[in-house]
Amino acid sequence: MKQEEGREEQEDGIGALETDSETSNHRKQLLIFHLSQRLIHGDLHSRIEAAKDLRKLARKSSPKSRSNLGASSLIQPLVCMLLSPNLDAREASLLALLNLASRNERNKIKIVAAGAIPPLLELLKFQNLSLRELATAAILTLSAAKSNKPVILSAGATSLLVQILISGSVQAKVDAVTALYYLSSCTESENSSMMLDPRAVAPLIDLLKDCKKHSKFAEKTTSLLQIISNSEEGRIAISNSDGGILTLVQTVEDGSLVSTEHAVGVLLSMCQSCRATYREPILKEGAIPGLLRLTVEGTTEAQERARRLLDLLRDSPQEKRMSSADLERIVYKIAAEVDGIGQAAETAKRLMQEMVQRRLNTV
Repeated sequence: MKQEEGREEQEDGIGALETDSETSNHRKQLLIFHLSQRLIHGDLHSRIEAAKDLRKLARKSSPKSRSNLGASSLIQPLVCMLLSPNLDAREASLLALLNLASRNERNKIKIVAAGAIPPLLELLKFQNLSLRELATAAILTLSAAKSNKPVILSAGATSLLVQILISGSVQAKVDAVTALYYLSSCTESENSSMMLDPRAVAPLIDLLKDCKKHSKFAEKTTSLLQIISNSEEGRIAISNSDGGILTLVQTVEDGSLVSTEHAVGVLLSMCQSCRATYREPILKEGAIPGLLRLTVEGTTEAQERARRLLDLLRDSPQEKRMSSADLERIVYKIAAEVDGIGQAAETAKRLMQEMVQRRLNTV
């Protein structure tokens, strides 16, 4: 009897929870309906307030609940507000869309499908710094979705993001770098070799100078610099940039596996294009030790690039002046740091033999 009573109480509790859940869902659905009605049919003030309320609701919602918000009739009126002549309306809709897109792939795709990219790109041209910064953040967020990338690229986002790199706030520049990095991975055939304006070099070098060379941001920045180094204008811009080659050499020395691979790729591209022009500037910044280290502990691609670059640098007058003893000391020091004192001699010997062999193979 007591067991039956306990079971009844448990069932009553479950029923109450189900009722509470149904009531909560009903309230949410009613709230979403009222928000959509205000966004679609309300006056300007009502629409702005509705966008603000939606922003708060999306910020507090779980990813699943955020998907439910995106599935309702809320995104389209918010995108329409991006075209409003009222700047407060544009800002409110931008913030709401950003929160809906945050950590939600489905909503990112829905926002782009609703036509958000053209008005967002127009906002990138605005003199209003706050709106430009928000629009840059929105492009960054939306470009993280794979299917959005070709749409954003074909709309002409690249040149506008480069302009943000040149004249935007620090935060906008950081967001522009990440957006360009995401877009550069687009696999659509017409965008497989994305070109970047060489004017992006100076701000990219400045950002790389100021960040930690082993950071994820350095990886994105060096990736973009490698893309730019594919053109002669880009290589000239890197060479002429204040501290450009030195910053890349420092990244080869201190960067992560990814950023070192990109950095040595830039230097290799420069030296391959014209050894007479770029060899001496690269050597002048002390590239040899970092390149030798990279032949030992870089990625497979980075090791190969470092070896090829060392081969291009070896015939320069500066390298000829370096004695064998000096070179052996550099190699031994690197080997000791990588493999320890006990293995340093063996590692250094192997590296020297590989260098001699490459030399013989090219004679």
